Amino acid sequence: MARVFIDGHVGTTGLEIFSRLEQRSDVQLIRLAEDVRKDPSARSEALTRADVAILCLPDDAARETVQLARQAGAQTRFLDASTAHRTASDWTYGLPELDADQRDAIATARYVSNPGCYPQGFILCVRPLIRAGLLPADTHLSVHALSGYSGGGRSMIEAYQCDGADRQAWGARPYGLTLAHKHLPEMHLYSSAAHAPVFSPAVAFYYKGLITQVPLPVAALSGGATDVHAVLAHTYAGEPFIRVLEPGAASALDGNYLSPTALNGTNFMEIMVFGNDEQILLTARYDNLGKGAAGAAVQNLNLMLGVDETTGLV
Repeated sequence: MARVFIDGHVGTTGLEIFSRLEQRSDVQLIRLAEDVRKDPSARSEALTRADVAILCLPDDAARETVQLARQAGAQTRFLDASTAHRTASDWTYGLPELDADQRDAIATARYVSNPGCYPQGFILCVRPLIRAGLLPADTHLSVHALSGYSGGGRSMIEAYQCDGADRQAWGARPYGLTLAHKHLPEMHLYSSAAHAPVFSPAVAFYYKGLITQVPLPVAALSGGATDVHAVLAHTYAGEPFIRVLEPGAASALDGNYLSPTALNGTNFMEIMVFGNDEQILLTARYDNLGKGAAGAAVQNLNLMLGVDETTGLV
């Protein structure tokens, strides 16, 4: 039985991971009492006992925790759900679908960084097209995204759920308008794009569910919508959690609308190709707390523990 310590288990992602692991017979969760969960000595002892520590902490605290374990001589393996180590050269990026050998890299790594919610959709849509030579790497791309307010963590959840929240005024609010969102470095690095995309996220007045959309400049492509769909369908054929829907994705539409919440409570991602040989729009839909966060963490943990990566996930 693997011993797992979730450091920061009372946060949004930590609670989601905890709920997916607490009933499993192959995992023993190490828990700290409320009065000592922030105590350095208690945390150091828990880190030393754990086979895998999952960090659901702010970036600086995640870095400090890894250093704390190293100072204690712990041989603990780490799965970091923060942004702190996602582009670090000595950490393995925890996106199993990234490449054919990524699962093996995750399974054998001591340090694994869980991917961000927004980057996954962008990376998994764009990277195969660049690698296949269909989309030039130096193309200037943009990505538009809509997420539920749970993506902002506890403070945003409390703001949206308080009595003063204005459902009409807060229906959908663009943010990140400095164009320096913290997810941009990993989007740039792992997409294989030569330039970071222009990233335009928005938060909407619903709890969870996420859509990312990438318009493709067809003039830059070496093929059309049919070719784009074929590359993506081939790349993700047989993947347990990635579904490439039929061209035009009519089965996913409610009339002319695409719901961002249809995959909530699952670890699935649906990739869609809309358009024609003149205009193309890549779309990825998934749960920002599922495949976008906690589900991805459990998938990575499963690989690190050497069990079927779908264990405990739907």
